[in-house]
Amino acid sequence: MAKATDIRAASSGGAASGRTRSTSETAEIREALVARLNELQAEYDQALSAITELSRERLADSAGDDQADTGTKTFEREQEITLANNLLERITQVERAIERLGQGNYGWCEKCGNQIPVERLAAFPSATLCVSCKQLEERR
Repeated sequence: MAKATDIRAASSGGAASGRTRSTSETAEIREALVARLNELQAEYDQALSAITELSRERLADSAGDDQADTGTKTFEREQEITLANNLLERITQVERAIERLGQGNYGWCEKCGNQIPVERLAAFPSATLCVSCKQLEERR
């Protein structure tokens, strides 16, 4: 798993000091983001497998089910679908962070243009907004 410390260490050289990241710093950040992307993709694949299995079980076993059993199976399947959708959103966020890194925009707020603190990037590597802009967005 890509650890927050990996991304913090890789991020601290560039955005925090106000200078352009070196090729090695960019490579370290990219490596941490790609590792996280791979982890999320594996989790997503597992979630899709679980959804498929629940669908198969539902078709195979549903003949004698009462309403409670049917409701439970539907709830479980919907829960797995929600988890898969959340994972897909996180995958998209990490892919976007990798894209921003390639463009030289990683670590800079999309709204105000200020640097995103290294601590925020360590906690949420795919952040596109600084803390202030994110707080303003959440208030709306």
